[in-house]
Amino acid sequence: MRDSNGFEIRRGARKNRRRSKPRRMQKFLLSVLLSIGGLGAAWFGVDAVVANPGTVSGCKVTDGDTIRCGDERIRLLGIDAPEMPGHCRSGRACAPGDPYRSTSSLARAVSSSMNIERITTDRYGRTVAMVSGSQGDLSCWQLAHGAAIYKREWDDGSRVARACPTLIL
Repeated sequence: MRDSNGFEIRRGARKNRRRSKPRRMQKFLLSVLLSIGGLGAAWFGVDAVVANPGTVSGCKVTDGDTIRCGDERIRLLGIDAPEMPGHCRSGRACAPGDPYRSTSSLARAVSSSMNIERITTDRYGRTVAMVSGSQGDLSCWQLAHGAAIYKREWDDGSRVARACPTLIL
């Protein structure tokens, strides 16, 4: 006996064998766990973006530690720059220094096309990343020019510390 494709069908062979119940149950539980994991990540504000390299262009400087490239707002990893007037809420420990000097320092380092390594997303929806252009890594640039301070607790995986170890105090 042959099937529609001309292949011989042996007597007693089942064409569409169902998977065993334990195997189906394993797949079902795995899909449930993965779904719950994704919901948990969204619920707790954890982003699944990890080390996503790429290129960005047409970037504009927002302040001393944030740039905007198209619709994407990017926060530089591991640094804190002085806040623009009116942005440092009372009771918050903001970085010392001149926010206008910090912003213009970053503007000098931004180039037309830059490499980006996306790390995560912060609570404001900004991409937190390592960004480098013709002047090198932007976080390191800001530290080298005294336009920002290093924040170890914000340096995911000590990436900034490894990129510019002589600038970390």
